[in-house]
Amino acid sequence: MNIPDMVQPFLVSLIPIFVALDAPGTLPLFVAMTEKVKRLERKKIVRQSIVTAFMVTVGFVLLGRAIFRALGILVEDFMIAGGIVLLIIAIADIVRAGEKKIPLSPTFGVVPLGTPLIAGPATLTTSLVLVGSYGYVPVILSLIVNILLAGIIFSQSDRIIRLIGINGSRAFAKVAALILAAFAVKMIRSGVFLLAGK
Repeated sequence: MNIPDMVQPFLVSLIPIFVALDAPGTLPLFVAMTEKVKRLERKKIVRQSIVTAFMVTVGFVLLGRAIFRALGILVEDFMIAGGIVLLIIAIADIVRAGEKKIPLSPTFGVVPLGTPLIAGPATLTTSLVLVGSYGYVPVILSLIVNILLAGIIFSQSDRIIRLIGINGSRAFAKVAALILAAFAVKMIRSGVFLLAGK
């Protein structure tokens, strides 16, 4: 696959992964949990989260399909199941009344920030389904860009919150969750149609 042929799959993969990863939605939690943390320590937490999210997502994308073959699971089965999971996650995020309170620990950048908040079920499910449609290279590139973007968002959290406010960040997260719900419905519909055509 040459570079021009990868541009469209990359762009098509970029948006669903951005929505599933939902760094703006995680931002209020990150700010609240690291409010009293020194600047250098916060940078270390961001680095931990980026490395963890990258290893988890890419590892899952590379090994997930092999595991499915061993278990006899079709991509269409995963599309339907993954779509249902994404829909539940999106609905729960839309109706969630408040932010989850998670105690800060020395490994906060690994768990829960790196996984499951960044590399969570939505990101993993979306990535694996997109690999089935567009291939490994565009999806992995999209993951790298989105994870780096999440790192920039968390690194600049103070400035972003001052600019849009906590409520602005939460409002963006709700819109992103609605888009994720629509993408989940599309996944379920595509899986059902593909199974019906076999």
